[in-house]
Amino acid sequence: MRKKVWLGVSISMGLSFSFVVLLVLGTYMIASRATSGGSAGDVQLAEGTVPAAYVDLVQKHGNRCPAINPALLAAQLYQESGWNPKAVSPADARGLAQFIPGTWAAYGVDGDGDRDIWDLADAIPSAAAYDCALAKYVKDVPGDPTANMLASYNAGLYAVVKYRGVPPYNATQNYVQRITTLAKSFAAPKRPVAASKQAAAAIYFAQRQLGKPYLWGGNGTAVDGGRFDCSGLTKTAYASVDIELPRVANDQWNAGPHPSRDELQPGDLVFFAYDLQDSRSIHHVGIYVGGGKMINAPCTGAVIRYDPIDTPDYIGATRVTKDGVKALPEPRNGEA
Repeated sequence: MRKKVWLGVSISMGLSFSFVVLLVLGTYMIASRATSGGSAGDVQLAEGTVPAAYVDLVQKHGNRCPAINPALLAAQLYQESGWNPKAVSPADARGLAQFIPGTWAAYGVDGDGDRDIWDLADAIPSAAAYDCALAKYVKDVPGDPTANMLASYNAGLYAVVKYRGVPPYNATQNYVQRITTLAKSFAAPKRPVAASKQAAAAIYFAQRQLGKPYLWGGNGTAVDGGRFDCSGLTKTAYASVDIELPRVANDQWNAGPHPSRDELQPGDLVFFAYDLQDSRSIHHVGIYVGGGKMINAPCTGAVIRYDPIDTPDYIGATRVTKDGVKALPEPRNGEA
């Protein structure tokens, strides 16, 4: 992905290896505490994770019943449509929430006086209403109410009642795991985000690429002459520690929880967007090394180098986790 030219001077290629090593080692001196859960009313959306046009609706209707929360609803909508209000599936599922016409006829909610499957003011409350209706139907089934609700969404009510919980179907079990894990990426952390154990190795890989010329679409292969673009560099750096990120920077954004600026640790992915209220406009990614700096492949004509992250287009960061990556939807078309 092309990086906009930033004001400021790039950090010298001579920045000492020992400086970065000390920063990385500092990662492991920080106590790791897991992100807290909380009731639906306590869950707030992480800044920038939901497009601005949808935030208020997701936050409001994500509190519709105890089985859901705003982050879980956001994860479902992202999984179903990637925030595309005009999405249509091969099964004729339509709109932001991917309702098939029959289900929409039974559960569609009128949010603004004109019930319309394509209208986000109707689709978002309808998704929440459908979730809550499913949760009510399986409320007496043993197990976690949210897991049973998601299983009903995927496999049908009968299967959840028959098996007294999440049925033994790989597709359904994966769906439940994927949505509940992905929800952590949409929730604003209430505690410092747990440190990454893979950070040091990912940074070490990126360091070894310093000075290589940028190549649009580059993945570092022999065909590419060992060159990268921004998301090719981050993907390959994490592949070196057996974490397979998506190829596109925009899709890498939800690969884990989102630490705040003052919680950044070496190894975090840092992102830059044209619209700071919409993560779909992300156009660049780098690997944070500490001290306000990142390693990145900036743009055509530049080399992989250290650059500052504090620029007008900085949207936030992601602490990559293996579970977070596994929970991501299938990659969508887009720029690298």
